[in-house]
Amino acid sequence: MYDLHLGNKNYSSWSLRPWLLMQHFGVPFVEHMVSVAGRDYNPALKPIAGNARVPCLHDDGFQIWDSLAIAEYLAERHPQMWPAERKARARARSVCAEMHSGFMHLRKAMPMNLKLRLKGKPASPEVQRDIDRIVEIWEDARNNFAGGDGHWLFGDFSVADAMFAPVAWRFHIYNVALPPVAAAWRDAVLAHPAMREWYAAALLETEAHAHYDGLADEYGGPR
Repeated sequence: MYDLHLGNKNYSSWSLRPWLLMQHFGVPFVEHMVSVAGRDYNPALKPIAGNARVPCLHDDGFQIWDSLAIAEYLAERHPQMWPAERKARARARSVCAEMHSGFMHLRKAMPMNLKLRLKGKPASPEVQRDIDRIVEIWEDARNNFAGGDGHWLFGDFSVADAMFAPVAWRFHIYNVALPPVAAAWRDAVLAHPAMREWYAAALLETEAHAHYDGLADEYGGPR
C-alpha cells in the first residue's frame, strides 16, 4: 500500500497529478494532507519529503517526490499509464516534461484556486503564448495520436492527461476561451469522476492563502 502526501486540494496543482493518476488506474493508496502555506522551501515537510515539498509518494517508507518522478515510478509497475505505441509514448513523455518545466507565465498569472470562477480578461502576450502552446499540444495529441478513440490526449487515459489536468482547471477558473478540440478535452477531464471528487473536497477546505485568493479583481471578478 502506498502513502501519498498531498497539499491542499483547492490550491495544489502538483498534488492533483499523481492523485488523479492513481485514482484512475485503481492504484490503492492512503492519502495524507498537509498545508501548502508558504510557497518556498518548507522545513516542516522535510520528514515526509526529501525536497520538503509535496506531493511525495511513500512505498513502504521509501520516498519518491516530484509529480513526474512519481508517475514514472508508478508506470514501471503499471505500464498502461503510458501509451503503448513507441512514438506516441515518446510524444507523451515530451509534452509531460514540457508541462513539468515550462509555462511559468501561465502558472504565475493563473494559480489554481478551485473556489474561483472568473469572468476572464485578455491575457498578457506572455500568458497567451503559454495558452497557445498548450492548445497546440492538446490538438496535436488528439489529432495525431488518439486515433479518434475516447476523450483523452493519446486515446486511453495516460500520465499526459494527469499532468495537464490542473491546466484544465486553470482554463475553467479564469474563463479562457478555447478552440473546439482543446475545449472538448478540458470538458472531459473536468467531468472525470475523480476530478469531481477532488473538486468537492476542495470546496470543503477552510484554509485560505492570500496569494491564491487575490486574483479575482484582476481577472474580471467572479461570474
